[in-house]
Amino acid sequence: MSTQASPASGATESAPGVPAAASDRWEKWGDRLNPLVVKEVRQGLRTRVFWVSFGLLLLACLVLSLIAYANVHGAAYSREGRAYFFSFFVCLGLVHFGVIPFNAYRSLAREREDETWSLLLLTGLGPRRILRGKVTSFLVQAALYASAVGPFLLFSYFLNGIDLPTILMVLLMGGAWLVFLTLVSVCAATLADSRMGRAFVRFALVGALVVTFFQSLTFAFVVTQDRGSGFSFDRDFFLGLGAAFWVLLSDGWLLFEAAVARLSLVTEDYTRHPRRALVVQTVLTFAGMAAVWWYLDRKNEVPGVVGLFGVLHLILTGLFTATDVDGQSRPLRAGTRPWSLFKPGAVRGFRLAVLLLMGWAAACVALLWVSESSTDNVRMGRALVALALYGVLYLSVALLLGRMPRSGRFASPVAVRLLFVMVGVMGSGLPPLLAVFLNLEGDDALLNLLNPVMGTFNFGRRDWSSPDGFVLPHWLLLCMGLVALLAAFAADRVLVERERRAHAP
Repeated sequence: MSTQASPASGATESAPGVPAAASDRWEKWGDRLNPLVVKEVRQGLRTRVFWVSFGLLLLACLVLSLIAYANVHGAAYSREGRAYFFSFFVCLGLVHFGVIPFNAYRSLAREREDETWSLLLLTGLGPRRILRGKVTSFLVQAALYASAVGPFLLFSYFLNGIDLPTILMVLLMGGAWLVFLTLVSVCAATLADSRMGRAFVRFALVGALVVTFFQSLTFAFVVTQDRGSGFSFDRDFFLGLGAAFWVLLSDGWLLFEAAVARLSLVTEDYTRHPRRALVVQTVLTFAGMAAVWWYLDRKNEVPGVVGLFGVLHLILTGLFTATDVDGQSRPLRAGTRPWSLFKPGAVRGFRLAVLLLMGWAAACVALLWVSESSTDNVRMGRALVALALYGVLYLSVALLLGRMPRSGRFASPVAVRLLFVMVGVMGSGLPPLLAVFLNLEGDDALLNLLNPVMGTFNFGRRDWSSPDGFVLPHWLLLCMGLVALLAAFAADRVLVERERRAHAP
């Protein structure tokens, strides 16, 4: 019997000049961090895409720097730094906002297409560590690209016309945008299972990356042109920049948790982390909004504008939370209670979505109520509550249409989401069309009562009241609230019944 130690037994050969204890220590730290990072980075550095992109990036930056040197050589004073910084940033953006996110998508999509994902799971890492390793590996590659362009970006500072705080601010937001796009691409790779679905997701992702690339360049151009000549503190600008940074950070975390949940087994508690992330995001966003509202001397535009965007965000996330599959695996049923909203199941996801929507709207209305009393605050509060009620109503209607019949043809999560979009389009488009045939005004209040677009505008507009002074908007809002409550109750009962049938032996 051979006495030679195998690699699995823990005996490793140390490198020349490196003590065995130090080599073992570094290997243990590498395995503890994530062994998949080393594998993915090595595999990525061997690809032709990396070296072609790296070489073209360096060549473009070198040519631009030579042009800059030729233009400013011998000049008494130059202010060309902003133009050349933007040119170098465009070269880096092609890689950071295009190549890196799409390669991250292709890496995970290829694992699922070639059916090698199960082999990765056999390593015992789990979906969370595997996805974290893949994302980290592509961020490491992005750091290599950035290290190559960094000296050129710093070179633009010495050409004058741009200051260091502006450069750091653009690079910080660019890094946050890179991480967000990478997480979006990884999450997109988990959405579709069929070949047609993957082709549609790939096409949509490429289109989104192209659009967001030009948006990021527009942001960099505006910031460098407006603030490049001299740094000045603008309170509103930096508050907006902080809000954008928080949205990218929190939504990126939410997308990562959603991707992990998509790749987890049905026997696991796969919804606990993404739903908890959604609740934490909502609570921290409200806390930050309240702090900014207090800092700006109770400015009522803060809870009004942020509240409307928050409701739209909760409607979008609630669409995925409420359309989970029916039922649970047997190991999870024993610990599930009516208040266990983080557990898998469409009924608990729907309840969580409704609670978050109504809780967010109520909290924002409370801030508006504490602000100075004015008709603008009342109208903004009505619009917030109306938009939240529209979200609850149309989510309930989509669930009723998809999962009330015993047939499972329209009961899948994708089908219910498509039903939600169809019902929303019909609810927004049919009332104005009927107004044309009935010779009524396009924004008629009663005709557009269930219209999510025009109805929200009507509840928040300035001159909507009855001739005799009767408070018509409040009563109509109450009636719409009762309709949304009845629809939510009916959808809840349907989901409870479907779960009961799913658990029946």
